Amino acid sequence: MEPGIDHRPNGTAPSGPAHGPRPKRGVPEGLWQKCDGCQATIYRKQAAALLNVCPQCGFHWYVSAAERIGQLLDDGTFEEWDATLRPTDPLGFRDKKAYAERLVSEQRRTGLSDAALTGTGMIRARRVACGVTDSSFIMGSMGSVVGERLTRLVERATADRLPLIIISASGGGARMHEGILSLMQMAKVSAALARHSAAGGLFISVLTNPTMGGVAASFASLGDLVFAEPRALIGFAGPRTIKATIRVELPKGFQTSEFLLEHGFIDRIVARPQLKSEIARAIDYCGG
Repeated sequence: MEPGIDHRPNGTAPSGPAHGPRPKRGVPEGLWQKCDGCQATIYRKQAAALLNVCPQCGFHWYVSAAERIGQLLDDGTFEEWDATLRPTDPLGFRDKKAYAERLVSEQRRTGLSDAALTGTGMIRARRVACGVTDSSFIMGSMGSVVGERLTRLVERATADRLPLIIISASGGGARMHEGILSLMQMAKVSAALARHSAAGGLFISVLTNPTMGGVAASFASLGDLVFAEPRALIGFAGPRTIKATIRVELPKGFQTSEFLLEHGFIDRIVARPQLKSEIARAIDYCGG
């Protein structure tokens, strides 16, 4: 037989595994995510490039405190403060489980020692003091360690004459597991901010989804400038609680950042990809 000539009878199909039906390729997991705002299926890398914002509708997904630090501060400039502070269980509190056990499980799950991360870093080459609360740790509630870290942050910003940035993501307000010790943190942080203001310091407060309870009722609303992410839930009691208490229909969009901007509670709505530039611009404008 001559090489290169097909000697099979006419109509005979090629045989063998090389010419069999190809198996269907599955889509690798983790490439896509569903938007909670518009329900569209979004390419995960595209959303990540926008700092976890939906490219279709602008919905802002949750990001951790460490991710927010990475998004806001210049690469490699963050220096954490007061990392050695650890929460305790002064009341021996127990609900479904002991508070001491809950702390350990939350620390293992989130990699955080508590719901606030504080320190210093640079924003477009401007030195700032920066704090972030994280809603994944007991809903970002403010216990003794959160209050102490934030108070020390404010005091150090005052002493070093640094612009102060606090990004709030607290859906839990004061932490009930610590009782009055938690409620005291509202006054303690607010008093430190009053001293910071009296010394001529600049405080920029950034409200994210959610910012509720004692956090919203204290330091989160005390900024010289108050920015908020789009469609963030901001308020003291939740809308369902208010509606059930006063038994009236609440306005459309009640307690969203858009509603609060319209009524003068916040100064500006800033999408996450623009936040770093907006804060740098505000520091320059205010001479912080």
